[in-house]
Amino acid sequence: MRIAEARDAAAMAEIYRPYVEGTSVTFEEEAPSAEEMASRIARVGSAYPWLVHEEGGRVLGYAYASKHRERAAYRWSLETSVYVREDCRGRGIGSALYASLIPLLRELGIVNLYGVITLPNPGSLALHAKFGFAPLCTFRDVGYKGGGWRDVGWMVLALRDPGASPAEPAPFPEFARAHPETLRAMLGQPEA
Repeated sequence: MRIAEARDAAAMAEIYRPYVEGTSVTFEEEAPSAEEMASRIARVGSAYPWLVHEEGGRVLGYAYASKHRERAAYRWSLETSVYVREDCRGRGIGSALYASLIPLLRELGIVNLYGVITLPNPGSLALHAKFGFAPLCTFRDVGYKGGGWRDVGWMVLALRDPGASPAEPAPFPEFARAHPETLRAMLGQPEA
């Protein structure tokens, strides 16, 4: 497990492409290019963690957190996403990614995480439930893709008590610079 870099963009674009082109898991209708994926990694990574699971130099999956909503008052709440190569599903890669991502987000001071899941998607629902996400609501017929209307379920995971006046969440790059040993341990990496 490690932090995503621009060099991972092509592999991640290829992982994501089948989800865009062949499923309703994502509501994107055009698969992003490697260049667009690199731009997303840079944009998201400037504030939040984006992780990759790599084996033998090959990226097999990735997970990240992004803004739940744009307004500043939402800054303690994030949306999580995880994608795994089609031929590697069922091997625990999504679980490994979330097992690093979720504690890291807690450490940054995030209060709530949201999983936004196009239904039906029993695999994603099970993954989120495994990590303590609870069903929150279902938006019926909220998106049209693949020749039909799609429902989207939201799940929530409270990482901490929000408190009356919470501390500001730590930007991920600052946390990574200030606590490299903690970050390495959270990612399951050997000591430097």
